[in-house]
Amino acid sequence: MKCFASVACVTFLAVSAAWAQSPDSVLPLPFARPQGPAAPPTVITLQDALDRARKIDLSVQSALADVKIAGEDILQAKAARLPSVSGNAGYIGTQGNGITPNGRFVGSDGVHVYRPLATVREEISPNTILKTDYLKASAAQALANARVDIARRGFDATVAENYYALVAAQRRYAATQQGVQTAQRFLDVTQQQERAGEAAHSDVVKAQLQLNQQRRGVQDALLAIEKTRLNLAVLLSPTLDENFTVVDDLDSTKVLPPFAEFKAMAEKENPELKAADATVRQASFDVRSARNALLPSLTLEANYGMEANALKFHSTVAADPALGPLPNLGYFLTFNLSIPIFDWGSSRSKIRQAQTKVQLANLQLTQAQRQIAGNMYAFYNEAVAARAAVDLARADADLAAESLRLINLRYQAGESTVLEVVDAQNTLIEVRNAYDDAQVRYRVAVTSLQTLTGGF
Repeated sequence: MKCFASVACVTFLAVSAAWAQSPDSVLPLPFARPQGPAAPPTVITLQDALDRARKIDLSVQSALADVKIAGEDILQAKAARLPSVSGNAGYIGTQGNGITPNGRFVGSDGVHVYRPLATVREEISPNTILKTDYLKASAAQALANARVDIARRGFDATVAENYYALVAAQRRYAATQQGVQTAQRFLDVTQQQERAGEAAHSDVVKAQLQLNQQRRGVQDALLAIEKTRLNLAVLLSPTLDENFTVVDDLDSTKVLPPFAEFKAMAEKENPELKAADATVRQASFDVRSARNALLPSLTLEANYGMEANALKFHSTVAADPALGPLPNLGYFLTFNLSIPIFDWGSSRSKIRQAQTKVQLANLQLTQAQRQIAGNMYAFYNEAVAARAAVDLARADADLAAESLRLINLRYQAGESTVLEVVDAQNTLIEVRNAYDDAQVRYRVAVTSLQTLTGGF
């Protein structure tokens, strides 16, 4: 290619010459970064990233809070089945009538009435006997625990995806650096052959263009690292602390279990099914509670204390002082039997309402079962295909490296063109990136499988 005397050509040659003086350099990019502590970067594994992210993720922490709330509901339901004890201290001061020691009000046998009482109260109802509220609270806690697993596994998949995106970005940066070195060596070869009269100047220009392209690839790779690191920092640190490095474990292959074993784990450990089943059980207890409202209930209340004109164990009754001091301490019992008779259909409406919720919960359970069954096959097949793609991409990377080596030798012997060399260089970088992408794809596929089964 001839370079005509124009401003664009002069500019291109000036930039090319400046880059050629520092072949291993890449123009710096002034990235903006969150300010972190001045300390060596922390090395974190995927498990470290998961542990950190779970502590600050709103969805996971909200699910854990629901578990604690459900635990308190169980405690309250247990306490509701037991007798309650309360104390009450009252005083009634009444204006006297001026003639008798009685007060002016009908219920006052004296001007002063003291009522310190200790009360034990117990309600015996169908809900108490059948432990309906307690069982409903237990189902709610099981539902909350299942939702914690759902939140954790879904969030773990997000963290793993961002974690391996950073690993892949770092690998691409390393690959582009190797591409710059390869392009620089090829530029040196073309320049040497041009000086020896064995290559045209157009080969040098093409080699320089290839080097510039690889340098731009390094800058793009640096930007990708910045983006993926920031995305991961958002998940890991409340202060966006980017002072960390990740461990590249893509080469430590996760082995897929046989599908039969995977299916058994998914059917046993899937939190979506557990949540749907707990929802059905919770709704069924609502039906029982609504039906129990149609049955009689008995309330027992035992009171011990005094209701006297003086705050003493023995005192004179103001209405009949002739009897002298009498004992004040004593007890009285209250039995109250409540029988529902008519409530304008409210109780029946609550039963129908609860039964509708049960029907809906059963539909949600069957829908979850179908969806999980479909996901089992889809996720497993994706992992199998991703595993095969890793093997093919690894073989392609080896072939591309060997192809570039042979074409370089042929070019130096005058048997291939500069376009073939440049194409082989680009092919090698593309294949290496494809290999990294295939490994990330496989790890993400495995993480998706683990949302159904947990770890394996």
